[in-house]
Amino acid sequence: MKRIEGQARGIHKMVEDEKYCIDILTQISALTSALEAVAVGLLDDHLRHCVVDAARLGGEAADAKITEATQAIARLVR
Repeated sequence: MKRIEGQARGIHKMVEDEKYCIDILTQISALTSALEAVAVGLLDDHLRHCVVDAARLGGEAADAKITEATQAIARLVR
């Protein structure tokens, strides 16, 4: 997360300093990739713990966690 924060600050400075647009876009792409990696890691953790635990209990809680995870995945792939 610190690296992502540093990348965002770097992009902000590049914009302020009116750096070449393509260079800024390259950095934005790197930042986007880093954020996506964090999101996938969080989703993986959520599936392995929260969803699995709810599935073991069964019932409406399990259905709700699966729906929640499905919606999160849908948001990530947009």
